[in-house]
Formats: sequence, C-alpha cells, structure tokens
Amino acid sequence: MVMRVATFALSDQMIASALRMQAVMANEQMQESSGQKSQDFAGYGADAERVINLQVSVTRSQSYIDAANVADSKVQVMYSAVGTMTNIITQLRTQLSAATTGSSTATTSAINSAQQALSQMGGLLNTQYDGQYIFSGARTDTAPVDLTGFSSGTGSLTTSDTSYYHGDSEIASVRVADNQTVSYGVTADNPAFEQVMRVLKFVGNSTSLSSSDISQALNLAGSALDAVSTVQAKLSTAASQIETASASQSDYQNFAQTLGGDLTNVDVAAVTAQLSTYQTQLTASYSAIAKIQSLSLANYLK
Repeated sequence: MVMRVATFALSDQMIASALRMQAVMANEQMQESSGQKSQDFAGYGADAERVINLQVSVTRSQSYIDAANVADSKVQVMYSAVGTMTNIITQLRTQLSAATTGSSTATTSAINSAQQALSQMGGLLNTQYDGQYIFSGARTDTAPVDLTGFSSGTGSLTTSDTSYYHGDSEIASVRVADNQTVSYGVTADNPAFEQVMRVLKFVGNSTSLSSSDISQALNLAGSALDAVSTVQAKLSTAASQIETASASQSDYQNFAQTLGGDLTNVDVAAVTAQLSTYQTQLTASYSAIAKIQSLSLANYLK
C-alpha cells in the first residue's frame, strides 16, 4: 500500500472547500443565466416578504389599470354620443328660430326634422360598447330606450316623461385605486336627455306649431342644450380623473418593479467577473489536491 504524505484530515478539508466553491459557482452560474438572485422565494432570505408584497401590489395595480381602461373607453363612447345629442338639439333650436317668422315651410321643416331626431336620439341612448348598453344603468343587457309607446302624441312641454326608459337608476363607477372610485355613468332617463326627448316628441308629433308653442319649445330646447352640455362636461371630468388615476398606477408599477428588481436582480457583469475569479481559484485548488494526493512516503524518501 502506498502511504500518503498528506494527512487524511488536510486532504478532506481541501476537498470540502473545493466542493463548497463549486456550489457557490453553480448558484452564480444560475444567476448569470437568469439575471436573478434566486429561482424561488427562499433564496431571497429576509427580502422574500418584500418581494412577494411588491409582486402582489403590482398585480393589483394592473387590475386597476385594466378596469380604468375599460371605463375610459365607455366614457369616450358616451362623450361622443352626447356630443351628437348636442348637435341635434342645436339644430332643432335653429329650425325653431326660423319658424318664429311664421313661415309654414320653416314650421314643417322643424316638425319633420324633430321626427327624425327623436328616432336618432333613441338610437344614441341605446348605444352599446362591447355588447353592453352604456346608458342603461346596471341593466346593461337591456336596451334602455323603447320609443314604441313614447313616440305617439305630443305629450307636454312642461311635464317630465321618462316612459321611454327601461333601465335602472344605477350609476356606473370604477375603482381606480385602493381608496379611489370614480363615478362616470349616466342613464338615459337623465333630466338632460329627458328634456331633449320631450321637446322632440312635442315638435315632431305636432301637425302645426303656434307662436306660443314655438316659444315654449325654444325655451325647453335651450334648457335641454345647457343640461346636455353639463352632462358632457361631467363625462370629460370623469375621463380626466380615470386617466390620471391610471397614469398614477403606471407610475407606481414602474417604481415597484424597479424596487423589486433591486431586490431580485443581479449585476450580471459583476457575477461573470466573480465566476472567472472562482474558476481560477477552483482550478488551482484541484491542481493542489491532485499534487498532494500524488505524493507518497516512498517518493518522498527517494
């Protein structure tokens, strides 16, 4: 049997040290390839809870952004529809003003235009987004306006009439942050829309218009125009609030992701350099081990 010069304990210690260095290198090689400190939360040590909390908050923030984007799209569709309503009532006022001269042609034109506009208003209030009726409150699967019974008769210029409405009173809102909800909905029975429907019904179903009728219709049309403009302004404000909140969530996500990256990511260049150093050390260690293990007492005594 060949007797070794090195003792077993010394040899074992050197091998154990080399194996530990190999384990460290294996971990850093994984970091180099993935760019992350660990492939599981356990590898983050005391930072694991912070990493988890940041990931949860980013996911929650994204849900707010997604909800805000959907709501903003609905508001944009509403805003466009209400803008068209403003044009309708403005045109009616122009035609009624022309009819104040007593011209039968102007009066007939106003009546015919109101008839068409009433149908157009019904279509606008039945506007859908992604298969949902946006002016129907919570009953988004139900068309809010049915003109079947409403469009008959002149009704009254002074008495409200929402018999055309088949939605509910729920006002749509969206949560855009943990502590912020934005109400943006408007229903088809809103007083502004009701006034438009009322004056269009009266004018459109009239066979003739007296000067008193025209004067009252003009007053109601003016009131309706102001009310509709107010609704449109509120929609604009809601859209601004939603978009601002969404942008804030995006800013937070960038901050949280950067902070999370500081906790989970590694400097790949630094790890690569460290690996090179470890490789040199490990090569030297194994060379020394091989040299020591090749020595024997017989060779030493020669």
